[in-house]
Amino acid sequence: MNPKYPMAMVFEPGRVEFRDREVAPPGPGQVLLKTRAVSICGSDLHTFHGKHPFAPLPAALGHELAGEVAEIGPGVDKVRPGDRVVLEPVIVCRQCDFCARGDYHLCAKISFHHRQGQGAFTPFFLADQDWVHRLPENVSFEEGALVEPLSVAVHALGRAGLKLGQSLAVFGAGAIGLMLLLLARRAGAGEVYLADVKELQLKKAMELKATAAFDNRGAQAAEEILARTGGLGVDAALEAVGLEATLNQALQCLKKGGTAVVVGLMSQERLTLPANLFVAKEITLRGSQGYCRDFKTALTLLANGALDIKPLITHTLPPDRLQEGFDLLDRPDSGAVKVVVKYD
Repeated sequence: MNPKYPMAMVFEPGRVEFRDREVAPPGPGQVLLKTRAVSICGSDLHTFHGKHPFAPLPAALGHELAGEVAEIGPGVDKVRPGDRVVLEPVIVCRQCDFCARGDYHLCAKISFHHRQGQGAFTPFFLADQDWVHRLPENVSFEEGALVEPLSVAVHALGRAGLKLGQSLAVFGAGAIGLMLLLLARRAGAGEVYLADVKELQLKKAMELKATAAFDNRGAQAAEEILARTGGLGVDAALEAVGLEATLNQALQCLKKGGTAVVVGLMSQERLTLPANLFVAKEITLRGSQGYCRDFKTALTLLANGALDIKPLITHTLPPDRLQEGFDLLDRPDSGAVKVVVKYD
């Protein structure tokens, strides 16, 4: 009889429940991880509210996991028991055209563990060794739990094609938006503007060296960015909220020939965009799907001390207070950016 451990799930919007789940021993090529830290993702929040387009309820929660190797299955040679590791939570087919060319983030059958019933908010987690990466000794488990979202930001900034000294606007000062700010500064960006509706997030953006942070409750951020740039606009703009309104603002504040990137998960199936801007200003709109080799890039940045993401961890909680973590992220006055759940 395999042991059972509690795993966080959502059966009805707004309520976290723990249900026992049987955990089998690792099979060939598999690794059993002892969970040490898991952070709450924005997509977890969508699931928590029953609004995730690809995770209908009931659904498991959590995928941003760092931990230790507890046990290895036959044929595992990448890690050993006791190793500190971080999980890359994707599941891909490895056979389609996209996987064959190395773009596994575009896999025709891409999925994630939590979408297949194994959420990360649980004491033990079973994974394929190919998706388990060693965590550098100078990187804490709490920071390790942020490698996955950092990979998303690395990929998105790459999609923007930002060059040394160019300007950037980020709509959304949540975890991804603030990571984009940190990465842009590290990459040598010129002006970096952020816009959000939460006062404490805007304060955090200024602490992290944003050029300016605009309160967007009146939907005036694009106009303010244009004013700050003498009407020219910015070279690149990233939408990290998931709303039609902020995407339109990102397009409006672009310089001629600029690029906008959609990072946020859109709740609407259809959008209305200012089509004439694409012709008049020759702007480009790109999507950004997760990450690919960016996961190793994110780990390297942390290992080398090139990036400090500790200020983004605003709350640390034990597993039995996970509901509180989601409630904090829901409150605009909480100042929560990244909530990390620590396991013993």
